[in-house]
Amino acid sequence: MAHGPKLDPEAARLIANGMVIPAHPLALTAQRKLDERRQVGLTRYYCDAGAGGIAVAVHTTQFAIRDPKFALFEPVLRLAASTVRQFQSSSGKRVLLIAGICGETPQALREARLAGDLGFDLGLLSLASLRDATDCELIAHCRAVGEAIPLFGFYLQPAVGGRVLGYEFWRRFCDIDSVAAIKVAPFNRYQTVDVLRAAGDSGRGSEIALYTGNDDNIIPDLLSDFDVNGRTMRFAGGLLGQWSVWTRRAVELLENIRSCREKNGASALDILARSGALTDANAALFDAKNSFAGCIAGLHEILRRQGLLAGRWCLDEQEDLSPGQMQEIERVCASYPALQDDEFVAAHLDRWLA
Repeated sequence: MAHGPKLDPEAARLIANGMVIPAHPLALTAQRKLDERRQVGLTRYYCDAGAGGIAVAVHTTQFAIRDPKFALFEPVLRLAASTVRQFQSSSGKRVLLIAGICGETPQALREARLAGDLGFDLGLLSLASLRDATDCELIAHCRAVGEAIPLFGFYLQPAVGGRVLGYEFWRRFCDIDSVAAIKVAPFNRYQTVDVLRAAGDSGRGSEIALYTGNDDNIIPDLLSDFDVNGRTMRFAGGLLGQWSVWTRRAVELLENIRSCREKNGASALDILARSGALTDANAALFDAKNSFAGCIAGLHEILRRQGLLAGRWCLDEQEDLSPGQMQEIERVCASYPALQDDEFVAAHLDRWLA
């Protein structure tokens, strides 16, 4: 067993109980500079909506924040940490901070140490940069980063830069003492079950919280029981780009699922019936038909409509909605008003942006 820093008891309790964790977007001005006012406003939105954690410097935040010509990695982390601390001070509620950690080992260690110094609780560890590494090399990398910050493992789908990671990798990953959670987002049922089996077989199924990142199966993941050698494995919550929009409704969904479990599944069919709507909406926002090319711009469009963002701008000037994506967004917004939290946002927007 490799040893490293572990979550404090309160954070460990919260992550195990389950929570909504939005993947935080990047607010930019028309000049593609950081819009600090709206970046802070987004963080306040997530906190007030009831999110239990916030993930920053992840795919939805745009990996290009690490590019020296933008140099936004540290500023974005600092803004999130200071805004969450203010919220915690005024509300008395703990909100966990998760920092995206990328790159080969030297870069990943720098990012993990900075995040730890800024008060982040966990590092969401992307392995996309180590595309040709063996399992042994990947585990050595994870162990090294896990010496700097508690780990939130990440199975990123190959369509957006991830790599296939088999059962054997995840079984060894779960032996790293500083692993506290895993985001399972391969968008593939077979690969999802590989992670569940690995966590269960490791003997640490009660210590490692599983979070869905499967935007195409959010509700089935959260409702399902998975039997692993006699042990029931469940997803505790979700860490999702989809939950960076309509966050208040996501919190209500997770609360409904918890209530359903307490009633032994009495309303499971009612909740499951919402799955098609959420998956359809996600396909439009994430631009599934174009291999997710417009996924960040799609989320930005919803936040723009609500007034949280001033525009859809991304750091890459070529990155925007795909042809036909706007029409799909219009369609799902008209079809599924129950998914949206526009009234909640409108009631608080001025305060968040003050």
